[in-house]
Amino acid sequence: MEMSLILHAALGLFPVLCFLGALLALDSYKLVRLPVVLAVIGLGGLAAGLAYLVNVFAITRVGLDFSQYARYVAPAVEEGCKALVILALMRSHRIGFLVDASVFGFAVGTGFAMIENLYYLNDLADASVGVWIVRGFGTAILHGGVQAIFAAMLLANTDRRGKMDVPAILPPLLVAVVVHSAFNHFVLPPVPQTMLVLAVLPPLMLWVFTRSEKAVESWIGQGFESDQQLLELLESGAFGESPAGQFLHELKAHFPGEVVADLVCMLRLHAELALRAKGVLMMRDNGIELPEDPQVREKFEEMRYIERNVGRTALRTIKPLLHMSRRDLWQLYMLGK
Repeated sequence: MEMSLILHAALGLFPVLCFLGALLALDSYKLVRLPVVLAVIGLGGLAAGLAYLVNVFAITRVGLDFSQYARYVAPAVEEGCKALVILALMRSHRIGFLVDASVFGFAVGTGFAMIENLYYLNDLADASVGVWIVRGFGTAILHGGVQAIFAAMLLANTDRRGKMDVPAILPPLLVAVVVHSAFNHFVLPPVPQTMLVLAVLPPLMLWVFTRSEKAVESWIGQGFESDQQLLELLESGAFGESPAGQFLHELKAHFPGEVVADLVCMLRLHAELALRAKGVLMMRDNGIELPEDPQVREKFEEMRYIERNVGRTALRTIKPLLHMSRRDLWQLYMLGK
């Protein structure tokens, strides 16, 4: 009995963990760290617990039998709970590219699937090996793959719209729910359906992952050059003659001179930190881990002091010059973690 339990647990847990490990190995820029991934897996497990509580509460109140509930309501509940983790990571600028979106999305699904399968170890103790093959290679991979697709689509929508709002969130969430619901309909027999999941989701994720790696490479090259040019301009003394310099000069009519000086300092600090972040990624791509620079912390502290000193209105005014897009915020987070 113990050997059977161990076999069932291995079949339920190892496939999704192995695929997540493969994604981490493919991340040449090391955009996500193992401790963070483990924490996100834990959050995925908490999402599974939340979904369980919601399902227990809702199933007796929606007037559907278990089969109908599993097809039409449970997918929305479960994908919604998993999505909360991705939304929190996006809001806190932990996700910047499709690479880390895919990894974090799959990690959330991994944590969810692990808790779900551990729960079913008790209920399905007498189930055959085939059932656990379906749960490990089918259901678990589905949880991870669908959430990874949600994270990637949400990131793309946020980039396109310039903000993460309801119209950016709902379409990816609807796709995740529909795919999950289609799986729960069991149109095909369990084994062929599991084979279909394996034939579609992992290759699709690997394709997105590869394309994103190339996009990261392009972004680093272009961003490095523009940040370097800005920093050279600031240090050359000719900044005042540039469009950005003239724009800041015009701000003196609206803000005190010391505030404008702080904004110039903010621009310089942002360019320095951005260059450092891109340099870190370039070194990681070549297998080199740079030691922590003590000056980085000092620059972050100086930026925070300036933000408090100049106020929100001045920060909003200079925001176009800082190029504070989601990726810029992400790279500064990556540098400071």
